[in-house]
Amino acid sequence: MAAPSTDLPLEYSREELLDSGSYDEPLIAGGVRCHGGFEADGSYRSPRTIHRAPAVQAWQERLRREDCDLIQIDPALMPPQYPNVEQAKLLLLEGVREPVVRRLTIISIVEGFGAIIRDVGVPDLASHVVEPITGTSLDHLEQGLFEAHARDEAGYRDEGGHKQMWEAARDLALENPKIPGDVLMQMMGQGPGRRRERKRGFPQIDERLERMLATMAQVLAVEVFAMGAFDWGERLLSDSEVSAEPEAAGRMVSFIRADESPHVEYLRTGLSEVAARTLRTVDGGSIPGREVVRGMLHSTLRGLTRERREEQRNDIRGALIEAMQVHANPASLLERFDELETKWTPPEHTGFEPEDPEPQA
Repeated sequence: MAAPSTDLPLEYSREELLDSGSYDEPLIAGGVRCHGGFEADGSYRSPRTIHRAPAVQAWQERLRREDCDLIQIDPALMPPQYPNVEQAKLLLLEGVREPVVRRLTIISIVEGFGAIIRDVGVPDLASHVVEPITGTSLDHLEQGLFEAHARDEAGYRDEGGHKQMWEAARDLALENPKIPGDVLMQMMGQGPGRRRERKRGFPQIDERLERMLATMAQVLAVEVFAMGAFDWGERLLSDSEVSAEPEAAGRMVSFIRADESPHVEYLRTGLSEVAARTLRTVDGGSIPGREVVRGMLHSTLRGLTRERREEQRNDIRGALIEAMQVHANPASLLERFDELETKWTPPEHTGFEPEDPEPQA
């Protein structure tokens, strides 16, 4: 697989991929110096993109020049937010603030958990991939890409990340609301108790490699679906009818949205590079990377759009109904709330179903 000529370099150091450069003005969120900052013209620039952004652009261009498909998850697969913007606004206008505060707090906590991606084990990829990986994003996962992702989500040292930025947006819009004391416990109760034993989908490849690719597929899908949460948060917190600081709170969410774009791009680039190559099996044979990547994405997307979506909705609804009891007429409020729900049926296909084998000559 010959590397095509390109105006952008294909190889970067760890230091380069973690470099944010300098800003004309820092980003302060909730009194915390957060990552990212502002240019002289007032525009926001995401952290660690001085070299990371052009690097991903170069790797994607390489794929295009080699006529390799760049993975794209259909936005139609994204489940609607629950509660949606109109439902959340209704709750706030009716004085039922706890469900919205809880939702925003959970988002901030989940963002902080994103730092665990730095712990994803990266095997010796050159020994598991038949074709060369020099000058690809795969060759840089352990050389800054996973670490940059982790720092974006949870912050780094004395610099805040998305966790602190979501908290700041919440506190600006809702004027430092009281945070439910059981949020973390509720999240823990919903997680491990329902965690199903993961069955290996591709036991013919190295187990560590399979775990890494499965994690990348899972995180890519979650990041793509998170765009719905960013849209929800920005629209709701920018609404002057329910937000005390609509401009500042909405802008904060827009900064987070901008920061997440590099995550989606490097993950889909890496998985596309695997799909364009051949993986060695533990028995000395090989398997098309495309078959592995498609299988993992199909399984992940089926789970997120079906079983997991229903589980999350049921959990949220129970807490919603309980919180509505502070209202003068909970039954009427619930009826109005339900009338605003977004009707949605998961698409029949994920776009990554197993392909029919080519007919034998």
